Amino acid sequence: MTENVVRLHKNTDLLADEPSVTTLSVVPDPAPPAPVPLWVRSGRVLKTAVTHEHTTTAARAVARHSLYVAGGARIVARRTWDGRTAARYERMLRTAEAAGNYEAATEWEERGQRFRDARHRRRMDLLHSPVDAAKGVVVTAGMGAGSLVALGVVLAIANKDVADVITPIEAVIGFIALLITVVQVVWPYAIALGPLFALLGLWAVGQHQQAAPRWALPTHVRSGEGEPITPSIVVKALRDLGVPALRNAIKEMGDAGASMLSPIVIAGCGVEVDVTLPSGVSTNEVQQRRRKLAENLSRHEHEVFITIPEAARTVRLWIADSGALDEPIGPSPLVTDQTVTANYRTGKAPWGQDLRGDAAELSLYQRHLLITGRSNQGKTASLRSLALWLALDRSVQFWLGDLKGVGDWAMFDGIADVLIQGPSDDHVIQVTEMVEDAVDEMNRRIEARRTNPTAVFPPLIVLVDEAQVAFMCPAVDDKKRPYGGAKATSRYFMAVRKIHNQGRAVDVLMWQGTQDPTDQNLPKLVREGAHTRASLVLGTESQSRMALGDKAVDDGAAPHLLRQGLDKGTLVVASDGIEMPKGQSSITVRTHFIDDDPADEIADRAKALRDGVTTLRAIDRGEERDPLADIAAALGEAARVPTTDVLKRLAALNGDAYGTWTNGDLKRVLDAHGAEPYKSDGRMVVSRERVLRALANRSGNGSASASE
Repeated sequence: MTENVVRLHKNTDLLADEPSVTTLSVVPDPAPPAPVPLWVRSGRVLKTAVTHEHTTTAARAVARHSLYVAGGARIVARRTWDGRTAARYERMLRTAEAAGNYEAATEWEERGQRFRDARHRRRMDLLHSPVDAAKGVVVTAGMGAGSLVALGVVLAIANKDVADVITPIEAVIGFIALLITVVQVVWPYAIALGPLFALLGLWAVGQHQQAAPRWALPTHVRSGEGEPITPSIVVKALRDLGVPALRNAIKEMGDAGASMLSPIVIAGCGVEVDVTLPSGVSTNEVQQRRRKLAENLSRHEHEVFITIPEAARTVRLWIADSGALDEPIGPSPLVTDQTVTANYRTGKAPWGQDLRGDAAELSLYQRHLLITGRSNQGKTASLRSLALWLALDRSVQFWLGDLKGVGDWAMFDGIADVLIQGPSDDHVIQVTEMVEDAVDEMNRRIEARRTNPTAVFPPLIVLVDEAQVAFMCPAVDDKKRPYGGAKATSRYFMAVRKIHNQGRAVDVLMWQGTQDPTDQNLPKLVREGAHTRASLVLGTESQSRMALGDKAVDDGAAPHLLRQGLDKGTLVVASDGIEMPKGQSSITVRTHFIDDDPADEIADRAKALRDGVTTLRAIDRGEERDPLADIAAALGEAARVPTTDVLKRLAALNGDAYGTWTNGDLKRVLDAHGAEPYKSDGRMVVSRERVLRALANRSGNGSASASE
């Protein structure tokens, strides 16, 4: 009998009148849970036992080894059938016809006919073989008996005993009796063990060929872990790609589908093979199914690359070893070898490695450059590594604008003649004026080339990182012309276009790095003006076309298929400045990463090669200017500088304050402080010593006003 529990608690409704009153309430125990039926418990136990990992593994093993026997029997039967019939020649004939190779089809047809003729002769010979065999037995028996009798006669003469004449015959009869006895003893065991050995043989064939359904194979085989790429695997992957014409053609080819493949060769951390597609199958049908093809090959999508070589109706597959692309490629030669030098005209920058594992080196000679991709994927690092190598050529000049402004390019202070760092509209204005000054320099060089066709100019690299900030800048000048945008009135856009059009001829080159390209932040005319176009991971195919062009993407370039965050520093490059397999219009490069500290060391080596470069930096335009101090900064460490160069440096330093200055303005300020320009070698120059003396004299009398 269930006992009741008596609980005491206060009645809150009576607390106001009778605080001492308590009430009793009787709460029964909860009912016990209903018992679980035996059949339910048994079912749960049975389900657990059946679905347990050990059970499924054992069942899969039993099924696998049983099916190995069936698969081996099928393979042996197929081989036997091929050896006894003309089936092999028929398959080869259908393969050649499906591939459109009618010359090979004719050859296989002739081979098949020769096989049939030989088989017919063998069958006709069988009609005469019984008679010939009987005659052979009689002749052999007679000759054998005669030989034994002759041997017996010789023994009898030697032993002088007539009974020895039949001794050889008795020995042969005894040997035959022994053989019969042995067969009688062994035969029962042979009958019992023969089928077992036959099954073991079939099992061995099936196990070697993995002739079992995929679900029954071991885990590492089902997942493709460590599975080498063989012709049969490639053919099966293509057959199951979901292209009806390709599937039907391969079925007609049979095992000879491997005739579509070139030899599979080792290429870096993977293998490479060319596939000649059957008639009726286009290359883009295979390209569009890259993920499915990769999975059929037991690879991830990023481990299979499909390109289009020169040969018609052919795709080139590069298949990485599992996990190989997740391994780092090692440090840059710029970091490991301090003797590395650079040559703008003849050298190539060590940029990284291609998928084959070969060094990827890029020529920068007279090539405008564009690198794009998503944020934080290695764009600045890829661009900076090229600039660091080129900085080791002391003849190269850099004008650099970093519109991110977080110090990624700080090591170029002392290398670049101009260094602007910052993301604001004011910095965009300064970068725009820097690019416009480069246009003026380009025009000056072009004019000089007209008067002197043999004139040679130092290379000038105008580099803008995060260029999308400039294109998207809403600021306008005092004439209502926008700094950003993609119209003919846009100052940055038009300056870049002018350099793209004519800068290459006089070694004034435009390098840009930008994020997530669109028609707004990377106009079509600008991106198509670059000779070397490279892209990190992007979001869509349309962005890949913006970054690299339609031809590269149509030929297999696919930066939109790279992995966000995992393929940092991996670039798809379209350029004639990098060596790539013949017939390809792009190449995938895994670039070396140079961290800030090694970058500083490389920059120090570059500075040691240069003669005291004074870098002009961006200054807040809202502050009051000190013209004499700015002139001293523009002079740098040079003893004297031409007045025209001083004006350019002042304009780069602050376009608002000095962009409209003339030689007269410069002379007015210098004359007022006793540091007037003078003529040297036929050119008006400014003396650094005079300017510094004027600054020293002024410091004793109070600072000059900024409005002087």
